Amino acid sequence: MVEILQNKNAATRFQVMVEIAASGQVVQQKDIAARLGVTPQAISEYIQQLFQDNLVISAGRSRYKVSPSGVNWMLSVLRDIHDYTSFVEKTVTNITTCAAIAEGDIRKGQAVGLKMKDGLLFAASQPAGSARGIAQSDAEEGGDVDIADIKGLVELTRGTVTILQVPDIQKGGSKQVDLKSLKKYLAGAGEVGAIGIEALTSLRRLETEPRYLYGVTEAAIEAAKCGLSFTVVCASDAVPQLMKRLQREELNYNLIDARLRRKARNNPSPP
Repeated sequence: MVEILQNKNAATRFQVMVEIAASGQVVQQKDIAARLGVTPQAISEYIQQLFQDNLVISAGRSRYKVSPSGVNWMLSVLRDIHDYTSFVEKTVTNITTCAAIAEGDIRKGQAVGLKMKDGLLFAASQPAGSARGIAQSDAEEGGDVDIADIKGLVELTRGTVTILQVPDIQKGGSKQVDLKSLKKYLAGAGEVGAIGIEALTSLRRLETEPRYLYGVTEAAIEAAKCGLSFTVVCASDAVPQLMKRLQREELNYNLIDARLRRKARNNPSPP
C-alpha cells in the first residue's frame, strides 16, 4: 500500500511540498493552510519537519524551495501512486468484466468457473473453485469470452524469479561465466530474459536466444504476478536494480552466481 494513503502525516507533508513547488518560492503559510484545510500553526510545524529532513530549504523571508532530495522523494511517491492506481484500475476492470479463454464450448448466460493456468485466465464450463462468473457471449473452446458478475477470488500462487548473475565486462564478461552451470540452471526454465550484453553473449555461447531482451524486468514482474516462473540472466552491475524492483513488488526471487570459480592453488608446505 502507498505510504501516503496509510499515513496522514506523510500525505500532508507531500501536499505542503506540492504547494511550495507550485508557488514559485513565494508562499505564505496561511495560504497553504487555507488550501489544505489545516491551521497555520500545523503548516508551520510541517515546514519545520521538512527543513529538518532536508526536503525543503529556505530561499529568504517567506520563501521556500524544495531541495533536490525533496524532489527525489516526491518523484518516488508519485511512482508509488502511479503503480497503485494502475493496480486499482485493473482490479476494478476485472470486477466489472474481464476476458478469459474458454476451456470448453460456452453459451451466453452460462455460469462458469474461473482459474489461472499457465499464466492465463480460463473460464471452465463447469463452475468449480472460489471464483465464478457469467458468460456474456457464446464462445468455442479456445476462444475468448467476456465474463461479468464475478464473485470470489481466482486462486493464484505467485511465481518465482530466478536471477542468474554473470560478470559485467569489467570483470571479464561472458568469458568468466561457468557455462556448464549456466546450462544446468537454464534446463527446464520457462520464460528467459537477458539484461546486459554480457548476459546475451553468455546465452549465445550456449546457442540459446532469450525470449525477452527489452523490458525484461517488467516482463518478469508480470509473469510472476500471473503465477509463472521467470529466469533472468543478468550482468552483475544490473543485478542490484533488478532486485530492488522485485523487492518493491514483494516478489520471491533466487539469486544464483554463474561466475567461474577460481581453483585454489596448492601451496607446498615449507620443508
